[in-house]
Amino acid sequence: LGAFEDQLGVRLFERLPTGYALTAAGEELIAAARGIEDAVTTLGRKLTGQDLRLSGTVRVTTTDTLMGSILPDMLAAFRTAHPGIQVEIALSNSMLNLSKRDADVAIRPARNPPPSLIGRQVASVAFAVYGSADYLSRHEGAGDLAAHRWVAPDDSLADTSAAAWMRSELRGSEIVLRADSLLALREAAAAGLGLAALPCYLGDTSSGLFRVRPPIASMATTLWILTHEDLRHTARIRTFIEFVAGALGRRRALLEGAEARPRPAGK
Repeated sequence: LGAFEDQLGVRLFERLPTGYALTAAGEELIAAARGIEDAVTTLGRKLTGQDLRLSGTVRVTTTDTLMGSILPDMLAAFRTAHPGIQVEIALSNSMLNLSKRDADVAIRPARNPPPSLIGRQVASVAFAVYGSADYLSRHEGAGDLAAHRWVAPDDSLADTSAAAWMRSELRGSEIVLRADSLLALREAAAAGLGLAALPCYLGDTSSGLFRVRPPIASMATTLWILTHEDLRHTARIRTFIEFVAGALGRRRALLEGAEARPRPAGK
């Protein structure tokens, strides 16, 4: 206490035989400290209230394949249910850094999510081989998959399960086009350029594509919704995760390859 008084250059307490008593300067200091405490308490209450209100922005990183198929309807339903929350989408085929707040939530297929993130596995993601009706009618005699023309992932997608399967099973096959997007490969296959290995939620929702084979187990992966530990209790983020997890769960049959359309007769 003596050192504190020396630092301020003012006496805060009178040392009396009966004890310590505040000086005028001491009373002023106590009043100021109580004002600071009240301000901090009020600020904390306001911030907590903002978090409990379902408002603000949730930045989501996901893949172009999910945004090109099933996510938009879910985001529209979420907006209707929670109009105070604005969703921002960052499309990327890589896991953005949630620790640095590049995004708040990640929705993407992954076999081994980063250990720094927490979340839930929503469903398995099945993959199958797809071709257009026109291409299949012109190449029906090529029973061996390796004998077909293919559209394939480029080096930026080399770590995906589809690329790994193609390297293992289709050595020497004719690759007529490469792309850094499975969505682009879907469109190329629908145009008749060749066959494509695609997630079933992407291939089965394309009116121009049909399965050539049942889902291939070695290409299967899992779909996750992930966030950072520090964000898990933020109301708008928790609400978004729970809503989208439920919506994706209701599309489990599509994600897991149980909703294939029959190929046209003779195709």
